[in-house]
Amino acid sequence: MEEALFQHLQTGCTTVCRAWLVLRVDGMALGFTDHDEDLIFDGNVFRASSGLSTTVLEKSSGLAVDNSEVSGALSDASINEEDIMAGRYDGAEVTNYLVNWQDVDARMILFRGTFGEITVVDNMFRVELRGLSEPLNVRRGRVFHSECNAILGDTDCGVDLSDPRYFAEADIETIPDTVTFVVTDVSGYSEGWFSGGTVSILTGRARGQTVRTASASSAHGTYVVKLTREFGLAPKPGDRIRLTAGCNRTAGTCREKFGNFLNFRGFPHIPGEDWIRSTPGRSKRR
Repeated sequence: MEEALFQHLQTGCTTVCRAWLVLRVDGMALGFTDHDEDLIFDGNVFRASSGLSTTVLEKSSGLAVDNSEVSGALSDASINEEDIMAGRYDGAEVTNYLVNWQDVDARMILFRGTFGEITVVDNMFRVELRGLSEPLNVRRGRVFHSECNAILGDTDCGVDLSDPRYFAEADIETIPDTVTFVVTDVSGYSEGWFSGGTVSILTGRARGQTVRTASASSAHGTYVVKLTREFGLAPKPGDRIRLTAGCNRTAGTCREKFGNFLNFRGFPHIPGEDWIRSTPGRSKRR
């Protein structure tokens, strides 16, 4: 494919355009092109009506991150503000092609990476594109401290969050403010069981979003859930949510709440800062 494109470029009279394939984390694939007609290859349709444009692509031969930026108009038919605010494009995979629109088999990949920061202004969106070397900027390694460094429910933790003991579903009754929900009765769980956990929206236009829970408790015959931050796209009364149990990463919680102490990945007996900074006292005996 690339050889055919190189031969076409050497003719000096070219018919090339760019095409983008976006694969969201929920599995939805969307194709866009800056050509004036739709293109089809690899089983994907690249729409010409998207109005996308891109900046100069910066590429390097080392481990530096390749960066670019793409912008376009929001529309109900392609990328809309509602999906962006709901986080459905966060971390989406993107592939940028250079294509001979007269022969789409003659093409090459210019860029492959993920969506970064997305901004929306005046019915336009602008997306930062991050190259495949971006994950190399993430700090890795184990930190030794008293708290567990696993994430509740991941492979290191091993707790099965699909167990009914660790989640409950309820309907939103009222929304007093952007970070507070009053939901239908959640019974059978101890006070504060879901504090420090997560809230996931299951239905409605805001479905698919997850935010951490600051607190969740019964109050005056109702069940009140407070979030650490507001949802990107706010839910509405009547939407169904899932509350997942919280973990404060201490050895006691791991043992008593989850019965999972064998997988605890902290060091509960490691000396604290007060012990490290302490100095020997002087004896009064001579």
